Amino acid sequence: MEAISAYLNDLGAAVVLPILITIFALILGQTFGKSLRSGILIGVGFVGINLAIGLLFGQVSPVAQAMADRFDVSLDVVDVGWPSSAAIAFGSHVGAVIIPFCLALNIVLLLLGLTRTFDIDLWNYWHFALVGALVAVGSGSFWWGLFAAGVAMIIVLAMADYAAPYIQKYFNYPDISFPHGTSAPYAFLAIPLNALMDKIPGLNKVEADPAAINKKFGIFGETVFLGAVIGLLLGLAGYGFDDPRADSIAILTLAINLAAIMVILPRMVSILMEGLIPVSEAARNFMSKRFPGRKYYIGLDSAIAIGHPAVIATSLILVPITLLVAIILAPVGNRVLPLVDLATIPFIVAVMVPIFRGNIIRSVIGGAIAIGGGLFIATAIASTFTEVALRSGFENTTGAAEISSLVDGANPLTGLLVWFGYIGPVMNVIALVGALAFAWWVRGVMKKRDADALAAESAEAAPEGSA
Repeated sequence: MEAISAYLNDLGAAVVLPILITIFALILGQTFGKSLRSGILIGVGFVGINLAIGLLFGQVSPVAQAMADRFDVSLDVVDVGWPSSAAIAFGSHVGAVIIPFCLALNIVLLLLGLTRTFDIDLWNYWHFALVGALVAVGSGSFWWGLFAAGVAMIIVLAMADYAAPYIQKYFNYPDISFPHGTSAPYAFLAIPLNALMDKIPGLNKVEADPAAINKKFGIFGETVFLGAVIGLLLGLAGYGFDDPRADSIAILTLAINLAAIMVILPRMVSILMEGLIPVSEAARNFMSKRFPGRKYYIGLDSAIAIGHPAVIATSLILVPITLLVAIILAPVGNRVLPLVDLATIPFIVAVMVPIFRGNIIRSVIGGAIAIGGGLFIATAIASTFTEVALRSGFENTTGAAEISSLVDGANPLTGLLVWFGYIGPVMNVIALVGALAFAWWVRGVMKKRDADALAAESAEAAPEGSA
């Protein structure tokens, strides 16, 4: 099992997902040619997205390090980033069995009607493995760790179901949900925050979505200019002009590269969606024939959302804000220096942005609150995270005594379940009961939404003047 998990980890999502999509499409009744085309296009899309994210990482990391140096940040827990976190998770004992375990659990929940999401993004099961590995070390029990991983999946699937209508409407992704451990939990922070912001005078009148910005500023409000401006500001904050020649080159290069990312990422996502939409339609037809009245969602990586201009603009603005928040919170308990995962902030805000209706100002505020609170969680679990890393064979080359991450070390769901694991078995059982009750409640909410939507459609279809 360890060898299989390591092999899938080495293949990565860009290879594993196309294979799964091809098999899935064949099961749904598509021809082999169409199924293979969908799978390959999705793989091509993910390769393009990963290249753009790599470019983003390559540009953001140096300027983030420069900002940390300029601000004289000296925090003793280093953020090692999601690639290391995924390797640590799959390298654990829980990670060795996480894929068959969570896949079986997902199928059971689908059969019981406790979720609508079929999470085919097996590679990202590492999020559940990380929770399980942390609980296993904290509780001293592999079985309680695996138990916690299952609880994490139940909650994430329920959150994905609940947030799916926001995602489907805003991004225009029919029958898609994001059971992504980094993204889904933040929906339940964004929903009350958005309701609160709707009641704050002044803030509730500000339109700051990309379309409104474009309308107000014309050509200078286009996403390509937005990326360039954010790049210039980030560069000035990080590099300054201590060395005019070298710093000006670095700043202008950053501006053009961020402008490129704002243009390239949406194009790569459109390629991925070209492959996915036929599979989504086939899944809808397949389920409507065999299970009339029931809806199902294809669960995917939230990477397909990070190319949206509002998501990437929010994320880039949050880079310096995250470092500033880390510094401000240091006197009151934060020990984590955000570095590697600054480039993966888009995944943290991917589900929040559609809930805020693409409003960049609201999304930045919500993201700053989420990350600020998350830094305390990442600090609290740093010792356990470091212990899991050592047991998984991770080589700590950072020079720091302890390590952690924003993805998923700062995640509220991770923090909650690890805390329950510290307390003991009784709290683990309570967590399972709570997770199942939550999934049942979401099931009821979704049924009510369906009934309301059907009633609205019937009202629209009724002849004029009819009762």
